[in-house]
Amino acid sequence: MSTETILVVDDDREIAGAVAAALEKEGWRVLQAHDGMEAVDLALDPDLRLILMDVMMPRLDGLSAVLRIRERRNLPIIVLSAKSEESDKVLGLSMGADDYVTKPFGIQELVARVRSQLRRYTRLGDVNAVPDGVIVNGRLAYDPARRELTADGEPVKLTNIETGIVDLLMRNLGRVFPAEEIYRRVWGEEAWSSENTVMVHIRRIREKIELNPREPDYLKVVWGIGYKMEKK
Repeated sequence: MSTETILVVDDDREIAGAVAAALEKEGWRVLQAHDGMEAVDLALDPDLRLILMDVMMPRLDGLSAVLRIRERRNLPIIVLSAKSEESDKVLGLSMGADDYVTKPFGIQELVARVRSQLRRYTRLGDVNAVPDGVIVNGRLAYDPARRELTADGEPVKLTNIETGIVDLLMRNLGRVFPAEEIYRRVWGEEAWSSENTVMVHIRRIREKIELNPREPDYLKVVWGIGYKMEKK
């Protein structure tokens, strides 16, 4: 049985309780918060491994809470929202969420997504053999063993999904990966509506590693094919 701690954040106590009960049934320890400020406080729990975050809440909305939590913790965060428009999903992902689930959702699908995120969070390294030493590519240096990226010698703070993308592309400098393949290999599940999801995370990585994200030197798109890490 799993022992990871999960934080469920929703101002609807009935929904929060139902989700918590389903997660506890799977063996996880569950904490509950009912507004964004409470979520930020509970996010400091050292045993916490994942957060399920509602968007529309009193005191502090879910996306603002995600931004505050991201300043302190690098945990998987799944946003739960009644808004199903593509622009809402893109906004949630661009603000630091690792996944976005639209309400109403099936509890088994939610459990599967939680399990998938926890598996990626706790997974050490890649399924491929880890090369010896640090991969140096121009201004960038990536340590596969530690899964840490630096730019100009300074650490780059990445989310779990961003680290997975960087890990894949830095291990395969110059190789072009379609968005669907990036999604399958990093998210660990079949790709559906993956293009925008991958695009948002690529954009966020560019903002962290490029001197000019609008004219990237490293993380480039090959139109009609996919993305690659340019070899320097």
